[in-house]
Amino acid sequence: MSPIPRRSVLKAAAVAGAATQVSWALAGRDAHAAAPRAASAADPVDVGWLEDGGLGAAPGSTFGVPWSRGTHPAGTEFALATEDGRAVPVQTWPTAYWPDGSLKWTAHAVGPAAAGARRLTLTAGTPAAPAKKVTVSANQRRITVDTGVIRAVIGKDGARLVESVTRGATRIATDGRLVLLRQGELDDGEHATARWERFEGEISAAHVEQDGPVRAVIRVDGKHRKGSRRWLPFSVRLYFYAGAESFRMVHTITYDGEQTPGRNKGDFIRGLGVRFTVPLRDAAYDRHIRIAGEGKGFLTEAVQGITGLRRDPGAAVRTAQVRGEKLPDPATWDQRVTTRLQAIPTWGDYTLAQLSSDGFSLRKRTKAGHGWIAAGGGGRAGGFGYVGGVSGGLSFGLRDFWHKHPAQLDIRGAAGDEAEVTLWLWSPEAQPMDLRFYHDGMGQDSYPEQIEGLNITYEDYEPGFGTPYGIARTSELMFWANDKTPTAAALVDQSRAVRTPPQLAASAEALTGAGVFGGLFAPVDRSVPAKAAIEDQLDFLFTYYKDQVEQRRWYGFWDYGDFMHSYDEDRHQWRYDVGGYAWDNSELSPDLWLWFAYLRSGRADIFRFAEALTRHTGEVDVYHLGTWAGLGTRHGVQHYADSAKQQRISTAVYRRPYYYLTADERVGDLMHALVDSDETFLALDPLRKIRTEPYEPDRNALSIGFGTDWSGLAAAWLTEWERRGPRAARAEARLRSTMETIGAQPNGFVQGSGLYDLDTGRFAVAAAPVVDVSHLSAMFGLVEMCAELIDLIDQPKFKEAWLDYCRYFNATKAEQSARYGRDFGSLLLFQGHSRQDAYAAAQSGDARLAARAWSRFYDSDAYTSAMKWDRTPLEGPDVLEPGYENLRINSNETALFGLAAIQNLALVGDRIPT
Repeated sequence: MSPIPRRSVLKAAAVAGAATQVSWALAGRDAHAAAPRAASAADPVDVGWLEDGGLGAAPGSTFGVPWSRGTHPAGTEFALATEDGRAVPVQTWPTAYWPDGSLKWTAHAVGPAAAGARRLTLTAGTPAAPAKKVTVSANQRRITVDTGVIRAVIGKDGARLVESVTRGATRIATDGRLVLLRQGELDDGEHATARWERFEGEISAAHVEQDGPVRAVIRVDGKHRKGSRRWLPFSVRLYFYAGAESFRMVHTITYDGEQTPGRNKGDFIRGLGVRFTVPLRDAAYDRHIRIAGEGKGFLTEAVQGITGLRRDPGAAVRTAQVRGEKLPDPATWDQRVTTRLQAIPTWGDYTLAQLSSDGFSLRKRTKAGHGWIAAGGGGRAGGFGYVGGVSGGLSFGLRDFWHKHPAQLDIRGAAGDEAEVTLWLWSPEAQPMDLRFYHDGMGQDSYPEQIEGLNITYEDYEPGFGTPYGIARTSELMFWANDKTPTAAALVDQSRAVRTPPQLAASAEALTGAGVFGGLFAPVDRSVPAKAAIEDQLDFLFTYYKDQVEQRRWYGFWDYGDFMHSYDEDRHQWRYDVGGYAWDNSELSPDLWLWFAYLRSGRADIFRFAEALTRHTGEVDVYHLGTWAGLGTRHGVQHYADSAKQQRISTAVYRRPYYYLTADERVGDLMHALVDSDETFLALDPLRKIRTEPYEPDRNALSIGFGTDWSGLAAAWLTEWERRGPRAARAEARLRSTMETIGAQPNGFVQGSGLYDLDTGRFAVAAAPVVDVSHLSAMFGLVEMCAELIDLIDQPKFKEAWLDYCRYFNATKAEQSARYGRDFGSLLLFQGHSRQDAYAAAQSGDARLAARAWSRFYDSDAYTSAMKWDRTPLEGPDVLEPGYENLRINSNETALFGLAAIQNLALVGDRIPT
């Protein structure tokens, strides 16, 4: 069944010409290359900021750099310097190795010493030491991190994740903890009777992952607890940089509650937040509230305001308060104000609630038990605030605040001895988090009935499978321990750092030249009109999807980062409510399209779009607990709704680029968790609904496909092996044994699947050849994984099997029959498979295959040469919001067009028809 609407006639590509060996062919590279040469300062890598503004107010930045095989041996040190030669302290660690032991990827961390630098150069050499090192010490109860400017004490048990944050002798914040509000029953209708319960995060483990000298990372794990009930696991990482006055928090929850469709009772999250207490020492008129609105906008107030009064304390006094500076002695004010200070209200409580992507409201009150006063509102708040006084205070921010609505910021008790700050990842003023399945099954109780449903709505439904149990979500927060109320300019910088954390990145030339990710991408090239036209089309598609996210409001806590699968031209609307045509859930590898687009261009907007997608698809679309842990969910109306739970969605191949570019530990966790995911085939047969013969999963004879199944397993194994993770030896062994036994099959990859032994990690070699080819098999990362593995592991039979698959998928049926005894049947996605023609051409030097790659790319299916790259304006009453559309665009074809265009240009770009 095709997931892609066919709107054009498929044209068979008939390309004449004998295969010839030509100079542009890529020679196969031996896995055991020459020994690493000595590190040399002649190998600099340029590093710059993705966006203008440099490091700004952020505590630091961590970035990854790839290296060509053999360039640097393990253990190489690296130095960083600015354009004018100033040394910048840097902390380095390896994140991947080539098989010869040389460094493949390294991660590098810089702190505030990098502020002011526009570009930097990374070379082998001795790193400069930071003037103020970050240090870590620990005992049985707590971990202490000192950046040289602030000191944080982190608990190893109990409810206080961050016991205290001090700057010098001043305690800026205490009692950093997690808050969860549970509602056990939904209000259905006008009679509201539901009660809330409050849970607090309880630590089960805390340990040091890095301890400086530039960067320290502390991980804290646990569950939320009230009484004897413990649920909603969390994993929090705290990041500290040498010389920084701030720290970063990465917060993950995994849903393990119960919500039964058809019932109003269950575990409904009413509020989810991070809370700190902020001690207050200054007089009420020297305490300040700052809350970010849109752009550079701020609410700028004092807890006790002395501006706008009937009596004027004096211009100098008023100006100082607005600036956040300490006021002169009240004895110097106009005494008509000084003697009446007790009659001026103090405003202790503030709330900014962002309940949709388009609107926030702001209100305040004097204290609990008294009425709220509207203080403003707007569209999209920055998710940032400050509370404190002239002797210090806490700035705080939540990234993607309006993107992942409903969110909220609370300040409570600022008129007392201490204020309480809560950053709500899920606002308690919103409706409770309702994750129940969206329909009652509609009588689809048997596989035949479910197949009928698939044939009409494209939804693969099965009772009990549309569960959110085990999905996760990660949020990013930032905190500053200020020694005084920040200036307006400093607050703008801090807020900007929350919205867009500064990211250092290697140049596109370095990323494309290192030969990583199979060498399947090359720098953007507009040197000839044919290439320029494809580059324009790639730009058009990226812009189209970026604009559609905004036009269609694809935002929300669980949704942000993903986009839709298919379009309904009659409603001028994406099919958000039609079965398997709704959320895309990584169908046909859009993650890879976007990351390859970034790697070859270095564009910040593509990086940020791909980053949001990676955060979403790796967390929300994948199970991290329960029976299906390690599997992802196929595209559907809800991200977890479809009953197809498969490796093709959870695959590490979609996470690898982001991990290696940023060294993000959470994404590293996700990939490591998949190392033993071959065990999932015991729990769930992905072909259970369409098998024609009886099958029961057998540990020593598991039916596993060589396409979407094995590519997911291979991606996890490769990542663990090259990272030298705890399961690296097992991962390498599984890679080699499965490659060997796939290559040994009578028909190689065309065999389709094999019986896998979990204990030996090998496929049984079939006695007879079989032709079992699907147009989906190679489109979920198999192309990319095979390119990497062939480059890394010398297994000629595996390479031969893959090259044969590449040669014959897009061949004529007669050619397929001549090679395999029968043709491959009715296939689709020829444009997407043109990159396999290109790969085989580049490996073999076959000019006919290179020509066929371009023929299939331009004139087979999907976005052919007849494609109209235009935009049709939309306005009411046809649509909810004005915008534009292109009826021809859908996400399957976009992802495959993007990958085919990028890889064909890289592999056979000099053979492009002109």
